[in-house]
Amino acid sequence: MGTQPALTVRTEERGAEIGDLFGIFFEDLNHAADGGLYAELVRNRSFEFDPIDHPDYHAFTAWEKVERGGSQAEISIGESHPLNGRNPHYAVIEIVAEGSGVGLMNQGFNSGISVKQGDRYLFSVFARRDASFHEPLTVTIEGKDGTVYGEAVVEVKSAEWTKYEAVITSNTADTDSRLVLLGKGQGKLYLDMVSLFPEKTYLNRPGGLREDIAKLLADLKPKFMRFPGGCLVHDGSLNPDDRNSMYRWKNTIGPVEQRPARRNNWRYNQTLGLGYYEYFQLCEDIGAKPIPILPGGYDPHHNRIVPIEELSPWIQDALDLIEFANGDASTTWGAIRAELGHPEPFGLEYIGIGNEEVGEPFFERYPYFHRAIKEKYPAMKVINSSGPFAAGTEYERGWQSAREHRSDLVDEHYYSSPEWFLANYHRYDNFKEDDPKVFLGEYASWGNTYYNALAEAAYMTGLEKNAHAVGLACYAPLLCNADYVNWKPDMIWFNNHEAYGTPNYYVQKLFMHHQGHQLLAIEASGLDAAPSNAKKPINGALTLETDRCSFRYWDIALVNDDNGELKELNGGLPCTLSDTEEDRRNGTKVRAIDLGETDWENYTITLKAQRISGPKGFNLAFGQTDGKNKRIWEFGGWQNQDSIIASHIDGRGSVLTQSLFNVEDHKEYDLKLEVSGRRIRTWINGRLCNVTEDTLPVIEPLYYSASYDRTTGDTIVKVVNVQDSPVNVDVVLEDWRKPLLNIDVHEMSGHSLDDENFFDAPDRVSPKRNQIRVQGNRFAYDFPKHSITVFRVK
Repeated sequence: MGTQPALTVRTEERGAEIGDLFGIFFEDLNHAADGGLYAELVRNRSFEFDPIDHPDYHAFTAWEKVERGGSQAEISIGESHPLNGRNPHYAVIEIVAEGSGVGLMNQGFNSGISVKQGDRYLFSVFARRDASFHEPLTVTIEGKDGTVYGEAVVEVKSAEWTKYEAVITSNTADTDSRLVLLGKGQGKLYLDMVSLFPEKTYLNRPGGLREDIAKLLADLKPKFMRFPGGCLVHDGSLNPDDRNSMYRWKNTIGPVEQRPARRNNWRYNQTLGLGYYEYFQLCEDIGAKPIPILPGGYDPHHNRIVPIEELSPWIQDALDLIEFANGDASTTWGAIRAELGHPEPFGLEYIGIGNEEVGEPFFERYPYFHRAIKEKYPAMKVINSSGPFAAGTEYERGWQSAREHRSDLVDEHYYSSPEWFLANYHRYDNFKEDDPKVFLGEYASWGNTYYNALAEAAYMTGLEKNAHAVGLACYAPLLCNADYVNWKPDMIWFNNHEAYGTPNYYVQKLFMHHQGHQLLAIEASGLDAAPSNAKKPINGALTLETDRCSFRYWDIALVNDDNGELKELNGGLPCTLSDTEEDRRNGTKVRAIDLGETDWENYTITLKAQRISGPKGFNLAFGQTDGKNKRIWEFGGWQNQDSIIASHIDGRGSVLTQSLFNVEDHKEYDLKLEVSGRRIRTWINGRLCNVTEDTLPVIEPLYYSASYDRTTGDTIVKVVNVQDSPVNVDVVLEDWRKPLLNIDVHEMSGHSLDDENFFDAPDRVSPKRNQIRVQGNRFAYDFPKHSITVFRVK
């Protein structure tokens, strides 16, 4: 009879401090701010929407002219006498015939403006007019059919810009309502900054945050919040006054009507109503440490570079931000914070420079920021960048920079398949304690199913067990408006009146609520390893593919590296792929060509290629079993900046390694791809470019970690079972000094792997809680198949 498997927690053997490990990352994509967390109900409130934000935008986007009861008006956009120079546009309503009223209607976000019966809504507008000063401006919340749900009246009494405010109570609940402004009289009526907020915002802050979304964030109890991005931080022009500038924090504070509109690189408009002061305030409200990310004077998306001799203002921005957050009221920027309503410092401990940076220009500039910050604020923890992928030359460049300049943390990002996360569970086991710590600033498996959440939970036990090396980690993205999707998966989904957490959300919540302060030693014994296919070779179909480009190929060959057998692919003939705009118009596009397949385990593909035209490169797919399962060499990937090896499992991609590379027109390239078992290497014109291994998961019998909560004295044990069958073990707490074990159990189990949460089933996949009470220091437990279990032992 075999020994009963056991998980043994040594309750007196404590390890690394866990610190601020699990937090959140806010970036304004998917309309996360405007139309989301920021509770403003009016879309395009300052008439600043512009084609620079999105080709379909114009100054009257989301607005309609209203003419009632025989009225007639001409509407236009003015800019000769603006409210302020940073938002120069405003609406001009020329009343031709007053009838029952003329004006404008705002459609809001999503299907309309969502109102609740009996709730109060705070309306404000900056207005002026040139005649009929005693004629009222009627403001109504209406249904699509014109039914009035609530009304207020203001009198625009001046020819100069003046702010007018009113409160409207809705007598009806409707998710599709409109805001209507109607005027009478003669002459012209001028409007700007038309605003409608629910009175009930998170913590009842005027002009604040949408209550349901903010509560979902607060309920996580995150240790930190990274903000405001993301790619939107560094994607933009170098001039802070440009409409499409990089994200410059000083533009985001002060009165909202004076904050300039900004092009969001996710192709919409940012009002910046949710700015740096509000971010710091949110962090304080939910108990999260703020982690602001600033641009480092380099835009890798468009190769915009601040000359080093002109870097001083950018560095000063970082120093001023720290003073804004931490300086007392006697300092310049501390006084500005106090004037905004927060005399006490925010207690900033971390600051990041750059986001997903690639290329020498950033790493030439980073040291200037690092030195200046450390000289003035030696205790500030400075975060470096290691690019957008989990491995490769730019990843290594980031780590080299961090070690050389003694960065406190290095920001790693990766989005991969669930299988990648399981295969890389031990990723940080051998990271050194005296190196800069890992800040896993963005990560997710592709999807919001229970399977994704299960794989992420398993991986997170590995992050926690390696707290000696991993300092911070946050899932991304955080928020998504279901009608404005830029990216998925996302942790929280919402529309204009509902919000719900995904299975991924509930995993994050479990780990944040039950993080603990210090690791405890834990080990498994007597468990049988699950079978694996880790030695499965990479073979199958071979395909060349291109997108929006035209390429010529020749000398395409396949060599068996075990016996030297040579096969000429494509019948030994040259070929051309062409997918240009002209090809698409003419119906002549040829995007892919099948090169056959191989069942060899060790082989080399060679070919010559030349780009005739196009913006990027091509893909060589290999090891294909079907369209969703393959490996790809991306030659000139992303914005024609990369050579990438990627693995796709069930349509979910993982970048295995990346190096910088740019394809040029009419240049001949001699290319070689070598596959040796699971090891992959590429050469471009004789230069070794990529080296990686496509590791398959070796499923652990259980994934687990343990920690000590210094505040409560509790011992916390997390266990994840990704297997298709339950696992029965004895859980043993060595050196437990109490006669009883009082255990709170939080568990996610009993779900299909493809289960998801939705608006009509927001907590279908969520934890259940129960209690166990046993004598002694051990208890038997059946960990269900596909389960996530947290024990909190009191």
